[in-house]
Formats: sequence, structure tokens, C-alpha cells
Amino acid sequence: MKSKKELFREKAKVQLKKYEKQGRIKRDKYVLQSLMKLINDNGYKNILIYIPLKSEVNTMPLINKLRGKRNIFVPFMEGVSFKMVKFRLPLSIKKFKIKEPNNSFCRVPKIDLAIVPVLGVDGSFKRIGFGKGMYDRFFESLKSSPKVAFVQLGECLTSDKVCESHDIRADIYITPYKIIKV
Repeated sequence: MKSKKELFREKAKVQLKKYEKQGRIKRDKYVLQSLMKLINDNGYKNILIYIPLKSEVNTMPLINKLRGKRNIFVPFMEGVSFKMVKFRLPLSIKKFKIKEPNNSFCRVPKIDLAIVPVLGVDGSFKRIGFGKGMYDRFFESLKSSPKVAFVQLGECLTSDKVCESHDIRADIYITPYKIIKV
């Protein structure tokens, strides 16, 4: 029998498929405007931003806008987790069709803000992702916790608490038409 979390994940995937097509450009724009305001209002300098999949908010315009003004880092998959590397071109398509820059061995500073894609968010504002646990393992490895912004093309939120204790929690949840500060 499937857990509540697995059932919610399946429902969220179906819902996000619709958002990939319906008003996509407008949805991306609203989320990116909210992120830019969050970054500017708080003066975040070292930012972890994901490189998007088709079902996720397209963060590439934000990355391009911030390059040269902020230190932009992106996930680089390593085994069952990832590390942060400085964003730079060219990008290669890797496992799970994820685009990544080449590996980097430079020392990464403490990050101020992590922008994290979600499939859904539970009642305690914890992340429901694709089920691989990569973000959970990555955040567990950090010495200090950055502010965490969950972003999504449309709201997939349940009032049920379906996540486990190790799942990461948001400080802010941003969708095109709603911002929830936790």
C-alpha cells in the first residue's frame, strides 16, 4: 500500500503537467519577480539555484540576470546527493535529463539563499520532491542552514503532514499567485 506522501507525489505530478502548458510564460515571470524581490530586499549574495527541468519554474532568466552581481551556484550530482558548483557555461545533460556545468573543485562559501524546486509541500512546509532524497542529503551535509525558498509553477499544497523528519523545510513558498512565509 502506498504512503500518503507517495499518493500526494503522484497527484502533484499530474497537476504540474497541466501547469507546464497553461500560461507557462506568465507563471514563470511571476515567480521570478518574487524571487528577485526576495533577493534584493534581503541582500543575498551567495545563492544556490537549480537548473530547471520542464516541469519546474524556469530559473535561467534569473540566473542570467544575477550572474556577475551575485555568486550563483547550482547542484552538481555526486552519487546519491549533490554538491554546489559555480554556475558557468557550457551545460551538459546528465542523469535524469538534468543540465549541469562541468565539475568544479573551488571552495564554496556559505550560501545565503537556496532556491529549491518542489513537486508539493506538506502541512509543515516540508518538501515533497521526486523521491530520490538528493536535496535532503545535501542540506543535511551543510554546516549552516541557508534561507530556503520553495518554488513551483502552481500550488500543490496539502494540509496533511506527510513528510519525514529528514525532509527539508521552507522559509518561504513561492507560486505564481501566492507567497507563503513560514
